[in-house]
Amino acid sequence: MKRVRKGNDHCRLQFLGGVRSVTGSSHLLTTPKARILIDAGLFYGRRAEFYSVNTTFAFQPQRIDALVLSHAHIDHCGNIPTLVKRGLRGRVFATSATRDLCRLMLADSGHVQEEDARYLRKLARKASPRRRRRERSPEAAQVRGPLYTERDALRAMVKFRPLAYGQRFSVAADTAVTFYDAGHILGASVMLLEVKLASGTLRLGYAVDLGRKELPMLNDPVVLSDLDYLILESTYGGRAHSSIEEATQTLKDVINRTVARRGKVVIPAFALERTQEVIYCVARLQQDGLIPSIPIFVDSPLATRVTEVFRRNLHYLDEHVKDLVQNGASPFDFINLRYVQSQAESKALNVDQRPMIILAGSGMCEAGRILHHLKNTITESRNTVLVVGYMAQDTLGKRIVDREKVVRIYGMEYELNAEVAVINALSGHADKNDLLRYAREADPRQGTFLVHGDEEQTRALYEALAAEGAAVAMPQKEEEVVLQPTLR
Repeated sequence: MKRVRKGNDHCRLQFLGGVRSVTGSSHLLTTPKARILIDAGLFYGRRAEFYSVNTTFAFQPQRIDALVLSHAHIDHCGNIPTLVKRGLRGRVFATSATRDLCRLMLADSGHVQEEDARYLRKLARKASPRRRRRERSPEAAQVRGPLYTERDALRAMVKFRPLAYGQRFSVAADTAVTFYDAGHILGASVMLLEVKLASGTLRLGYAVDLGRKELPMLNDPVVLSDLDYLILESTYGGRAHSSIEEATQTLKDVINRTVARRGKVVIPAFALERTQEVIYCVARLQQDGLIPSIPIFVDSPLATRVTEVFRRNLHYLDEHVKDLVQNGASPFDFINLRYVQSQAESKALNVDQRPMIILAGSGMCEAGRILHHLKNTITESRNTVLVVGYMAQDTLGKRIVDREKVVRIYGMEYELNAEVAVINALSGHADKNDLLRYAREADPRQGTFLVHGDEEQTRALYEALAAEGAAVAMPQKEEEVVLQPTLR
């Protein structure tokens, strides 16, 4: 992509995170009159790297005039409390649904960090003198402390200012933002940033993360138009998803097979979006008489609170869901669906021998109530572990997907005799074909920047767009480019 020469009438865009990776999305737009941060996600890595990257900024937080937030996934919003602790001056602009979800997700992130810090301190107390001396080093002391606490996260919420889809709003002296439906998760946005310059208005599109057409509950993504530049995700830049219909068929078959064996279907699921999508699909299958009416338990306090946000924000969902609710058939509240609150209720499911569906966190089986359900079900062949999301390397979830004969849970070994079924088609991210289509339809005049994807996936999308003659770039982390408006 051609880089323009620097002048007085331009913007600078710096790619700070989520570049050739899928974690820690953040970008800085510097205009003649403002500094605007686009997303502020947590970077995930080993503990020392996690602390270092998430506390080292290429800017002074107190000099940020505004933060525009695409959605409530932690890899996009999770470092906001850190910025607020460091003196973030500007407001955080997001949809009202994103604000409501961030209140839950950020508080949970702070709580998890506090628990992790307590665990590390406990290990340090039990460590040998040599290891204890190592733990007392300044680096180790920093790593053991949380970036922020649950209280810090809740304090950060005062910075949020909600905007509706389609509402053009001035977030700085020379910059306006408009949010449109991204079709990714509840309240997620693709953004149009318009910067007023002497030579004209610069129009910058941001589609990170971008959803798919015909996802359960959600509207299709809005395609931005009349752009100078587009920042586009590339999570699945080299892969194609199966259809939603295929996912629903697989879900139906898995449930019916397991019920015929008088077993349980145990589903590890992330609290935000994936749990609600599975509930929605199961509700439709039951309403259509395609699966038997068996008990369904959502055993995740966070997922229960997130579902309540869905109930309060139905106007963000598609017309089918609105019609169901209006007709008294809400997919979040049906007769055999139970939201488990207490640990006693959760433990009672382990001795309940009826066929049932249990959704529990966490999504990669690394913590939470899902571990108790797995250790009580995976040794019996009548049961099924149904995986509905991505499982990273070196997680219990990945070992289950790989069907290892023996897995460790809470330090104990368990034979994996249960059926393991995998549904990948419920991904909320656009695939290669969706991304190519979106870039073509948006047709930015000066080019597209590819971010938020592992390098292999980003490069696959880059090569596909370049083969079509598009101006496209794969920025490096902390690379800065100069943007100027197209003469219209």
